Amino acid sequence: MSQQDLPVSSHFFTNRNGNTLMQEFEGILQNNPQIKNLDAVVGFLRASGYFSLRPFLDSVHKVRILIGIDVDKYIARAHQKGELFFGAEEEVKKDCLRLLKQDIEQSHYTKQVEDGMLQMVQDMLDGTLELRAHPSKKIHAKLYILYPDHFNQHTFGAAITGSSNLSGNGLGIGEDKQYEFNVKLTQYDDVAFAQYEFEQLWEEAKGVPIDAEDYRATLDQTYLKGDVTPYELYIKMLMEYFSDRVLEVDRDDPFDMPEGYEKFEYQTDAVIEGYQKLIRYDGFFLADVVGLGKTVIATMIAKKFLIENGRDNTKILVVFPPAVEQNWKTTFKDFGIDKYTQFVSNGSLSKILDDDNYNYWNADEYDLVLVDEAHKFRNHTTGAFQQLQEICKMPRVETGNIPGYKKKVMLISATPMNNTPADLYYQILMFQDPRHCTIDGVPNLTAFFAPLVVEFRKLRKQEQIDMKEFKKLAERVRDRVIKPLTVRRTRTDIESIARYNKDVHGFPKVADPIKKEYELNKHLANLFKEAMEILDKQLTYARYQAIAYLKPEAANGLYDNAELISRSLAGIRKNGLVKRLESSFYAFKISVENFRQANENMLKMWENDKIFIAPDMDINQLYALNYTDDEIEEKLNEKAEVNPKNAVFKRDDFLPEYIDMLRKDQQLLDEMWLQWEYIDDEDDSKFAKFDDLLKHELFKKERNPEGKIVVFSESVDTIDYLARRINRKDAMVISSQNRSSQFKTIRENFDANWKQKKNDYNIILTSDVLAEGVNLHRSNIIINYDTPWNSTRLMQRIGRVNRIGSKSDTIYNYVFYPSEQGNKEIKLNQIALSKIQTFHTTFGEDNQIYSTEEIIDRDLDKLFKEGIKREQEDRNLELPFYEELRSLYQQNRKEYKRIERLSLRSRTGREAREVNGVTLSGDTLVFLKTNFRKLFYLVSDEQTREVSVLDALNYFKAKPDEKPVPRIAQHHEHVEKTVKEFYRVKEQELHEEEQNQNQRSNLGAQVTTAVSLINSMMPHIEDGDTRLRLVQLKELAERGTITYIAKRLQRIQKDLQRQGGSKAKMTFEDALKQVLEMANHYNAYYRDTQHAEEESDATIILSESFSK
Repeated sequence: MSQQDLPVSSHFFTNRNGNTLMQEFEGILQNNPQIKNLDAVVGFLRASGYFSLRPFLDSVHKVRILIGIDVDKYIARAHQKGELFFGAEEEVKKDCLRLLKQDIEQSHYTKQVEDGMLQMVQDMLDGTLELRAHPSKKIHAKLYILYPDHFNQHTFGAAITGSSNLSGNGLGIGEDKQYEFNVKLTQYDDVAFAQYEFEQLWEEAKGVPIDAEDYRATLDQTYLKGDVTPYELYIKMLMEYFSDRVLEVDRDDPFDMPEGYEKFEYQTDAVIEGYQKLIRYDGFFLADVVGLGKTVIATMIAKKFLIENGRDNTKILVVFPPAVEQNWKTTFKDFGIDKYTQFVSNGSLSKILDDDNYNYWNADEYDLVLVDEAHKFRNHTTGAFQQLQEICKMPRVETGNIPGYKKKVMLISATPMNNTPADLYYQILMFQDPRHCTIDGVPNLTAFFAPLVVEFRKLRKQEQIDMKEFKKLAERVRDRVIKPLTVRRTRTDIESIARYNKDVHGFPKVADPIKKEYELNKHLANLFKEAMEILDKQLTYARYQAIAYLKPEAANGLYDNAELISRSLAGIRKNGLVKRLESSFYAFKISVENFRQANENMLKMWENDKIFIAPDMDINQLYALNYTDDEIEEKLNEKAEVNPKNAVFKRDDFLPEYIDMLRKDQQLLDEMWLQWEYIDDEDDSKFAKFDDLLKHELFKKERNPEGKIVVFSESVDTIDYLARRINRKDAMVISSQNRSSQFKTIRENFDANWKQKKNDYNIILTSDVLAEGVNLHRSNIIINYDTPWNSTRLMQRIGRVNRIGSKSDTIYNYVFYPSEQGNKEIKLNQIALSKIQTFHTTFGEDNQIYSTEEIIDRDLDKLFKEGIKREQEDRNLELPFYEELRSLYQQNRKEYKRIERLSLRSRTGREAREVNGVTLSGDTLVFLKTNFRKLFYLVSDEQTREVSVLDALNYFKAKPDEKPVPRIAQHHEHVEKTVKEFYRVKEQELHEEEQNQNQRSNLGAQVTTAVSLINSMMPHIEDGDTRLRLVQLKELAERGTITYIAKRLQRIQKDLQRQGGSKAKMTFEDALKQVLEMANHYNAYYRDTQHAEEESDATIILSESFSK
């Protein structure tokens, strides 16, 4: 039977097709003026229901409503005490009033509904409306009785019973037509029986009347009591926004600082905030800027985790860059947690995954993983990323006191996002599954990030970047992902908060860079200029572009993006040579000779008709160790079994122009070497200037009170050269080779926080190996012997001496430049290197070069200003607002508690004003909240737009003495528009996410291929356990738990499809064997997962309007 054919019943009401309970009430009351009484028994009462019914009750003399409260808990309590239950009048009344209050705070935000609530009070005062709650029965029935005075068998009456409560939904009004099933009875006996039952219940409830005074008092506990002041609203907004932040720290916490460490409040606050994020999201970013003690903060969080999880239940892993090994080990030892911890360098992660390596616990035994310099793992194509992800995602074998199988992961980096949003995405994958994510409101990280990355790339390609769009994009990433997962403060943040600044006594002032010029003689200037021309315009760097010149049939699909990879490697070599030339003549000569030898080795391979392409081997090193071609080939074949990219090719496999390029480069390198071979120490005017400063300026007491200096160069060869030339016993050379062994000596001589200070050394000569992870702040002088290539690196260098505890009030920062005339000759500041891009390939470890954005200028002034500007922009501008709330909590607890009790939906009116260039007039500012998000909107008659948190904080900000003014007439309309806009955007987001999930391509080519491959193998598996493991492997690939799974399966599929060439096509049997091995290997990573919590409806938190 079709819906159109359904009969229309005059006795049943379902709220479908206009057949609503409200329509029936309206019909009865308008057509039967003799009806003077309405009695109702309901499970709950909504003001919206009463208000909707109210216009038809003018002729009704008495409305009695009995509310049935759930009394089961009171019955159970009496039974537990061994008592008989006779009712709980006081508790039931409280419950009833609490539910009425909840209804007021959650009802539709309209003027009409609010008027209806106030009308209820008036009706109760007039005696028209009576309310009671039943104290002893759990009443589930819904009953409405309409009858005249002196009701008898000759007069009309009606009883309606069914499922509808007295609410908008129950009556069938509003947009959401809730399905109900109600029946109307009009026979006298039926109505009389209902009336009798009601009277019995009403009499039983006489001890729980809800009178006008009760309801008025309930209204006064809500926003309907009246408007609050702008300051009260501002503080209430701060309370709601910072609701997950701790306002008071237990000073008797477990973090008694060891000797040599001071306790700083900004660090303690970071520990509490970071720990909350660690437990809630299974991981977070600790991203304080250089110099604020991230190592100490991370160690304190690790210790808190150890205590909470139980010392006997906890194992910790610290992953560190080799340069900072001793810093981590010393700090963990000082805090007494080293025996629960193991340490591994970021290049040795395979040791953790090796079950036969008994120097480390098994990967599944670790509960907490700390990763220093986590941004080094932003590239998912590297082996290091794969290994770290497998360690972090390996489920915990024992859980301890903190439940859950997932490890907790702390990613430590001052620059978690270097280039694009994708940097963040891949680091988050260390503790989140991209397509099964637990970050509030972002269940699918891939669907969230994919359009952002595309949009980001489009913006970067524009000649003039639309900064407004860029900011909008950045805010979306920040508010939805970065903010929940990140703890970050800058020096400016610390200085702007009084209690923080009191602890640290401020930071030294960093003076503008001091430029020192040196003269180049004409011969050197010409050599320099010619070298620049050769490096930038003439060399082809063919030695590093071999795969780009392989014939397609020889390459056989092994090297994806061969041209791009080759161009990148050539750029790296060019970049390195230019850096060396600028650093020192000595370093440049060594680099030219190394390049000559590498190119010569390639020509030698060509002559022998054995050209080795080996991403996993250093061929030049093997030649230097006198390996024969046969020995090299044997080693390469071993590597090829694991990675087929390691291969031996013949001359005929290359395009003919390749050998010509190699020979041309060799000729250029030989000629350049001959020209530079006879340049010696006496020609070095740059060193002469440095030596003069060393002897006459740098150690003056008024500038350098501690008599310590730090000299940085990007070239280790330059550092060795300087050590030889200055020849001082108080100068120490630090490189990656000796940093760990000299760590204590460095601290004794250069760390202002070290207790037993020494003065054996006054000069450190170092590469950027000391640009992070160590305090050098007895020195206040930095010498940049060569200019760093980006502002981040410059600020890292300065950060070594600009630290808490520095004795000097000024940091001096020196740099060397050729004189103006000399620079005209060599054009150092005009080198065209902006096209060099960061590109990490499968050719070994990350190759650190700098992207276009990072090469600001060769002018140190600009680099310095850019660094300072970036730190200013990175300020946590929400921190002062949090601090204002915290100060009120600490200093005036009574006032804080009073404002805390203000109802949700509190509101106020304010005079028109201008804030940060924005005129607020005739507008309404609205704060909405869900279980995932906190959102702010600015609404006018013309538009509704979401505003940033920071803008909202500034708009809400008010002083205690500001008086409220009447709200504008459009206030309710504006708030209603806000709620509609929220749901419109949410629906759009859900639609986009659904579309993304439905598009196969949105899983990514790798995942799609991986799933297809596994599906093709399923029919060939009969064993139930094996099939289950394959299904679980497929689910791991779909979730993205381990990024490498999809990557490896895609490679197997490509090998299956490869036709011809030197590499034989993989058989289906071989492919199946490899996939089953993967299924067995990754079986330990599979766990059943619960569905992510859905986002709740938006709650109206606060609003304020600005007069016109």
